[in-house]
Amino acid sequence: MSMNSTPSASRVHIGFFGRRNAGKSSVVNAVTGQKLSVVSDVKGTTTDPVQKAMELLPLGPVVIIDTPGLDDEGELGEMRVQKAKQILNKVDIAVLVIDAAEGEKDEDRRLEEMLKAKAVPYVKVFNKCDLAAAPEGEMSVSAATGEGIHALKEKIASLRPAGGEERFIVKDLLEAGDLVLLVTPIDEAAPKGRIILPQQQTIRDILDADAAAIVVKEDRIRETIASLGRKPKMVITDSQVFDIADAATPEDIPLTSFSVLMARYKGLLDTAVRGIRAVETLKDGDTVLIAEGCTHHRQCNDIGSVKIPRWLRKHTGKEINIELCSGNEFPEDLAKYALVIHCGGCMLTERAVRARMEIAEAQGVPMTNYGIAIAYMKGILERSIELFPHLKG
Repeated sequence: MSMNSTPSASRVHIGFFGRRNAGKSSVVNAVTGQKLSVVSDVKGTTTDPVQKAMELLPLGPVVIIDTPGLDDEGELGEMRVQKAKQILNKVDIAVLVIDAAEGEKDEDRRLEEMLKAKAVPYVKVFNKCDLAAAPEGEMSVSAATGEGIHALKEKIASLRPAGGEERFIVKDLLEAGDLVLLVTPIDEAAPKGRIILPQQQTIRDILDADAAAIVVKEDRIRETIASLGRKPKMVITDSQVFDIADAATPEDIPLTSFSVLMARYKGLLDTAVRGIRAVETLKDGDTVLIAEGCTHHRQCNDIGSVKIPRWLRKHTGKEINIELCSGNEFPEDLAKYALVIHCGGCMLTERAVRARMEIAEAQGVPMTNYGIAIAYMKGILERSIELFPHLKG
């Protein structure tokens, strides 16, 4: 992620869905003006979701996602269909592409019902109008000739989600001139030459508040605070060094974490604080799902696969089974899990995080996140959320 580009999670996500050979990929290429997707006359050419961040007028920064055909066959085909369904949970807008020559089929109707059930704004478009007419009153295009593509782009733009309540990471907690101390450990998991996305975004939010961000490693907290001449408004730490930051930050200075603030930004914080109480009811043999919104190379001391499971087993004293999922592969069925612990969600849209919360809530499975779980297990949850009095108790 370039520091000069709009983060993926802040872009409008547009998914193209439909049956095999309806021309989804050709429509994607026509809408984007790029060869984003492989196109052929062979059914099922798109075998996995293909996505690309780009600028799409009149919408601006978007992520375009081309999905496998929803009528794919066989065991491998079913896996592709499952991936396409998972994409439904992350898109802001859906485009249902139907072959005008073949007409609307049961698979198309089922997908439309899913879109309605998940409250995804969508447009239904009949492709190949150069070969056959679309039903009266329906939108039609020809990816081959370009007919109707401009109107489709305008329609997609009209479905852009309304602004709603504006959320901030930390800006609304600050005043102009405030000092904020950011604690960012540099270890084997830190990208060389970069700082991770939540830290970038927090720095930007602080600057937008006309406040000052001071970034230090965990072994420089005390001396930096002592040298400032006035108290920082707050200290924001990486969750992994929460305990070190807690010990080094005076009690009269609020302390929280990037993960707590990111959960708030994505609308997960209240759910996460409620969900962490389930840690105390875990039993031997229970299974906990640790979910991440992105895929990355796991380091030898990875936070999700190594550190949190270790802290969880130590805190509870129970033999707990751990399962991992990452990227789009969040299960629709959570019945086997006693608890879901999610990452900060910096790579997920607010809608994607909300969809995962709704799946958990509908099935009565408690859900929390990395920052809240770590603060709780290290005994400093109350301090980490003191900036948000409504969460106390």
